[in-house]
Amino acid sequence: MQLFIDSADVRELRTVAASGLVDGVTTNPTLIARSGAKMADAIAEICAIINGPVSAEAVATDREGMLAEGRFLARIASNVVVKLPLTPDGLRATRALTDEGIRVNVTLCFSAVQALLAAKAGAFFISPFIGRLDDKGVDGMELIHEIRQIYDNYGYDTQILAASIRSAEHVRQAALAGSDCATLPPKIFSQLYHHELTDSGLAAFLKDWAATGQSIL
Repeated sequence: MQLFIDSADVRELRTVAASGLVDGVTTNPTLIARSGAKMADAIAEICAIINGPVSAEAVATDREGMLAEGRFLARIASNVVVKLPLTPDGLRATRALTDEGIRVNVTLCFSAVQALLAAKAGAFFISPFIGRLDDKGVDGMELIHEIRQIYDNYGYDTQILAASIRSAEHVRQAALAGSDCATLPPKIFSQLYHHELTDSGLAAFLKDWAATGQSIL
């Protein structure tokens, strides 16, 4: 499963990218606003750090506006993926941009039938929001299972990008459900490394080694 980082903070992204484990980045208008940078400048800098897909979201709500913004964003760098909302105009714009060779990440997906429509519109990614469904008392992970089955049933190439990830457990469950990707905040990414038995085991090994008085080099 590909791991994306959900952030527009360039310093954070440089740090996590150094791990060699990051496959892409997702941004949204809220994250860009928090960064304090201009949209085009922020996306260009992120694309220079990350070789993989970088999702940049249009803010227009009508088809023509989305097309204009999507084409502008796609020109920033070759690894930009235009992010559009799962609305009628969003899916119409998705089809048009896809036909032009521009990859689209359809976002704010909360049902399997929405994901079906996005795939039919040619979306490169579909972003189901797991955590927000959980907040409403709905099992968000079940949506990943449903989308996976539908896409496999009909051979759709649209990749499932699990979003609104709230924990390392969400990442585990998304991977088991067959999600192609997951996008997570840097804080959650750092949690993937840790397990209490890893920490205690390493401490024991180092203590025993120190008692020998040896040096490997």
